[in-house]
Amino acid sequence: MATIDITQQSFAETLENNEIVFVDFWAAWCGPCRMFAPTYGAAAERHPDITFAKVDTEAEQALAAAASITSIPTLMAFKNKTLVFSQPGALNATGLEEVIQAVKNLDMDMDMDKLRADTAE
Repeated sequence: MATIDITQQSFAETLENNEIVFVDFWAAWCGPCRMFAPTYGAAAERHPDITFAKVDTEAEQALAAAASITSIPTLMAFKNKTLVFSQPGALNATGLEEVIQAVKNLDMDMDMDKLRADTAE
């Protein structure tokens, strides 16, 4: 599956309608962003069960600000509408695959129960 472009208007709907969403915040003038793009696109093709989205930070400045983007590229991953990963910098293919597998394997129910227990103490 190819990557999709999302905007401030489509961001919430994208999270609502997909279990796992990866979001690449990028800009056309950013060299590391251009280097990461083929790696990100290849991952999208290998994992059609995941939504791979891109946000052009120049066109979507309000969305980038709302996401507290201060460096690009920044990769975020959401599972069940919850932010579970955020990291600036371009990942190589191996690093990206490790993050994808970690997000896929994340048991949100168990981890949320543990978080509730930890914060109740």
